[in-house]
Amino acid sequence: MTDHSRNTAERPLMSGPEARRLFRSARYRDHTAGFSFGLVQGNIVILPAAEASDFARFCLANPAACPVVGVSEVGDPTLPLLGVDIDIRTDVPAYRVYRQGRDGGEVTDISDLWRDDMVTFVLGCSFSFEQALSEAGYELDHIVRDRTVAMYRTRRNNVAAGPFGDYLVVSMRPIPETAAQAITDITRAFPYAHGAPVHIGDPAVLGIKDLDSPDWGQSATFRPGDVPAFWACGVTPQSAIMAAGLELCITHSPGRMLITDLPAGEPAMAAWKAAQHILEKHGRLSS
Repeated sequence: MTDHSRNTAERPLMSGPEARRLFRSARYRDHTAGFSFGLVQGNIVILPAAEASDFARFCLANPAACPVVGVSEVGDPTLPLLGVDIDIRTDVPAYRVYRQGRDGGEVTDISDLWRDDMVTFVLGCSFSFEQALSEAGYELDHIVRDRTVAMYRTRRNNVAAGPFGDYLVVSMRPIPETAAQAITDITRAFPYAHGAPVHIGDPAVLGIKDLDSPDWGQSATFRPGDVPAFWACGVTPQSAIMAAGLELCITHSPGRMLITDLPAGEPAMAAWKAAQHILEKHGRLSS
């Protein structure tokens, strides 16, 4: 059996279905940075339909942190608009299970937790713009070092909707200070993947005290001339879910994403725009 746990050279060659089959086999549980370059990766939030309206309004109110690219039908574990043969119960490397807002730990299969009232939200991920940065010549520390990108809970409030609120979570990448504007311009073109940085420079502005102690992921290495760049992160809903104290909610484990068949660029933009109409419909159900 091939060990894919550190085989970073093969990751960009994997199609979406190939990556999902690997995850489904439970032979790989690590981060997905560097997998399937050119395809959209997604954060996932799975919750009861009774909570879907409020969560849809939360996403609409916080689009940088929650850029939704797909929403399932109630009780349907497939996402046919995002990929062939996706089964959201098995096709993510690792999941987090939350009960009453408490983290119940990590699992690789949620089939036994699935219910007929579950709705899946897929949120675009900043991993999706990393190919563009790589092609522009910018090395990304977490990919080079095969690590999970550093993520931090800030003191910047989200816009609340129903029980969902709490604080913004950001991912951080060291970038050359001289390239800050260029990197901002590149990532701004990916609104379905968190877009431009929310802040570059002093982490204290976001209420982050120590870059060497991320709340999720692993710390990064800075080279001379680097500054920290922070992007809104799809772990934000996990923080909001814990604060909301929902009966049951399932998400991806930070850094372990759903890999779709959706190419970055215009197809992803179209999916993101279409998802806004679905969110608006869900949101109206609670009004």
